[in-house]
Amino acid sequence: MTRREVLEALSGILLGMFVSMLATSVVSSSLPRIITDLGGSQSAFTWVVTATLLTTTISTPIWGKLADLVSRKLLVQLALAVTVVSSALAGLAHNTDMLIAMRALQGIGAGGMTALGTVLIADIISPRERGRYMGLMGAIMGISMVGGPLLGGVITDSSLTWRANFFVGLPFAIFAIVVLQRTLHLPTVARRVVRIDYWGATLISVGIALLLLWITFAGSSFDWASWQTAAMVGGAVVTLAAALWVESRAAEPIIPLHLFRNRTLVLSVIASIAVGIAMFGTSVFLSQYMQLARGKTPTESGLMTIPMIAGVLVSSTVSGQIISKTGRYKAFMIWGAAVLTAGIGLMGTIHYDTSFVLVSAYMVILGAGVGMLMQNLVLAVQNTLHVSEVGSGTSTVAFFRTLGGAIGVSVLGAVLSNRSTDYIVTGLGKLGIDPGAMGGDGTLPDLSTLPGPVRTVVEQSFGDAIADLFLFAAPVALISLVAVLFLKEVPLGRRSGVEQLLDEQATDEQVRDELADGARRR
Repeated sequence: MTRREVLEALSGILLGMFVSMLATSVVSSSLPRIITDLGGSQSAFTWVVTATLLTTTISTPIWGKLADLVSRKLLVQLALAVTVVSSALAGLAHNTDMLIAMRALQGIGAGGMTALGTVLIADIISPRERGRYMGLMGAIMGISMVGGPLLGGVITDSSLTWRANFFVGLPFAIFAIVVLQRTLHLPTVARRVVRIDYWGATLISVGIALLLLWITFAGSSFDWASWQTAAMVGGAVVTLAAALWVESRAAEPIIPLHLFRNRTLVLSVIASIAVGIAMFGTSVFLSQYMQLARGKTPTESGLMTIPMIAGVLVSSTVSGQIISKTGRYKAFMIWGAAVLTAGIGLMGTIHYDTSFVLVSAYMVILGAGVGMLMQNLVLAVQNTLHVSEVGSGTSTVAFFRTLGGAIGVSVLGAVLSNRSTDYIVTGLGKLGIDPGAMGGDGTLPDLSTLPGPVRTVVEQSFGDAIADLFLFAAPVALISLVAVLFLKEVPLGRRSGVEQLLDEQATDEQVRDELADGARRR
């Protein structure tokens, strides 16, 4: 493909990814306001995010399998439609339960974009050239992750209701589907017949959901050491063990276990889990820090995320260009993991009154680490796999990264709920105020309704509690550095996935023709 043809096809893919990310991120800055208006608790806030991550995690490998059955172009358009329509339905939610359910449905569409976007890019761009286009991918990520929260904040602070946030992606989605239809033209290649492993998908879903439910409610709805804990953890262990047994015997497993013989994939999975926990589990709560610890509006909260996304954009662009020129990627991954760990550690030192200049600098460092590490983990895996396994390998890495994010959000959300409550109780006690008089039902506070001294206590409590989350995540980020250090760098290939498939198809046809000629001569 010429550069123009690649850019035309890539434009449709990236636009689809932009719409999917916009639909997910547009509510991040206004989520504290949404949960407060709906009378939700910190647990509800966590589950609005976790539900999306959970269904994204489970559906990602399923979408990857479907890509072997039907048109990838049709699938990516379907995933985009599911993402945005479910977002619009979330805008009609009248309580947090309905909001969580619709966000879970939205995660199914996001899982499709997560799997299919990277697979389609691997189809049309060789590993060696892929870094050259990381700047575009970083730009799309930056625009959607900055523009989404900012747009959502402006809508929430304007005369429009926050519900309009959930409908803003519809026109973009229609345009993206049209662009994909007009620009994404893949050659027809022979597709093998596969069967979806429904038992494996079900068992994995149930096992992970049980673990996340236990993490969310243990310590609040029931004691950590209780029969509920034993039932949920025991059930999760048994279910996941059964899933492992099914996966080892399924003809087309959701997560092919033979892939774990690949050292690069195993180490990338370990690093991806750590990245997911560190990235999703900390960035999700930044909006709460800005609004509940700093008293900022949703619009201001969206603007405050710009430094982190700037770090992602610059680091991914620069590293991608250099990787394409040199063919070397491991050094950037090591630097990315080290910078990510340092950024998270620095964020663990913030308080409710820390200078915004200092917080912004820490966020730039955090974003730079993510930009150099996350996409290159996928690149390293794709480069070592046979073309027929790129879809499964890519979706496996994405599966574990999102799983790490879901676990991170649940664990850190539970920690935040407990820590902030303890800090508030202690602070109110010092003021001589009975915490029970404040309600104590776990709902997120509306700072504008609180008297001055009480507001200061709440802001300080959330500021310190959110800083604790980063300190919890720092050792996890360090694991990603250790995993990357043991990666073996393999020279980047120069043929795209489609080129490899067509070459193999041509070779197979040549072999069949030669055999047929030999048979006729005999």
